[in-house]
Amino acid sequence: MNADKVLDAKGLACPMPIVRTKKAIDDIDSGQILEVQATDSGAKSDLTAWTKSSGHELVDMKEDDGVYTFYVKKG
Repeated sequence: MNADKVLDAKGLACPMPIVRTKKAIDDIDSGQILEVQATDSGAKSDLTAWTKSSGHELVDMKEDDGVYTFYVKKG
């Protein structure tokens, strides 16, 4: 999937991946995709809940060798 912006949140513990995601999504336009890379397993539930409550869409999520990659479409 092509992302308009990539956020590297690997190595950060909760709540920093969400804090950085909130800041990064402000830098893209509505409809664009933000790719978030995180190693904190809590980011799965945190980002899922945050996208629902903030009006954005979690388009896709995958895990590869301990790295979680989320694709968030800005609402």
